[in-house]
Amino acid sequence: MNMNQLETLLAISKTMSFRKAGELLNLTQPAVSAQIKSLEDEFQTILVNRNQPVTLTESGMIFLEQAEKMLQLQEELKQRLTDLQQLPQGNIQLGTTTSIAMQVLPRVLSYFQNQFPRIKTTIHSMTSAQVVSSVENGSIDLGIAFQFEKNPLLESSILYYDNFELVVAPEHPLAQQSHAHIDCIQDLPMIMLTPDTAGRKFMDRTIKQFQIQPQIVMELSSSEEVKRMVEINLGAAIIARSSIVKEVKLGTLKQIHVHELSIPQPVSVFYRTGRYLNAAIRQFLNDLKGMPESQFLGSE
Repeated sequence: MNMNQLETLLAISKTMSFRKAGELLNLTQPAVSAQIKSLEDEFQTILVNRNQPVTLTESGMIFLEQAEKMLQLQEELKQRLTDLQQLPQGNIQLGTTTSIAMQVLPRVLSYFQNQFPRIKTTIHSMTSAQVVSSVENGSIDLGIAFQFEKNPLLESSILYYDNFELVVAPEHPLAQQSHAHIDCIQDLPMIMLTPDTAGRKFMDRTIKQFQIQPQIVMELSSSEEVKRMVEINLGAAIIARSSIVKEVKLGTLKQIHVHELSIPQPVSVFYRTGRYLNAAIRQFLNDLKGMPESQFLGSE
């Protein structure tokens, strides 16, 4: 067995085709077939169903799971050796919410990319719950999101504090107010984030604490979508302050300060406990931790 055979099996699982797997690996179809046949002979089991579309057998699925781990260990070994010899380089898979990706990360990454051009950062936008689960299962290296509670599976560092604000369209009846009590949300038509987002979890805890019941007219998966709906006056919303700076400046959203919502909430960077951090990730973490809060929040 060799790593090329494992890569071939992985390619077949993704493409469900010997021909497409060959194209992906720059191999002929007979070469692909020969590699799989050699694996099957060595382990005396059938790994691939040859019917169209090609699928893995139960043995193949078990084999693939371990093959992926072995390929990951190979990449980690290569990275460890590279880290000993060269300046920080490599890939960072970073997961965060759409709002942070659009409003916060550009300021951070512009500096980092200028200093370390050999490090490539790939941003994956997802809900806060997906960020946590993706870091836990290792599909992304780092996550940046609100962190309301400690997770024993994750190592984390607080980057900055944010808080949530009530926002409405300029023509909304509440738009003339600069401050309001939490009771104003009672029966108020609200555009909410979906339940797996940090903003929604904060909102659910708040309305439960104060025993109020807004009128939910819409649910969306990102703050960017919510803002667009609020701007056309389809309802009010409660959104992280850092994500509404531009709209408040332009006058497309009116921010109403609600004292009961003004509880600073930590935004953290986190990674899976016990995982190997290559030089690129270590450098990125060190730079993040050394940045002042203004670098994340910008000027208002």
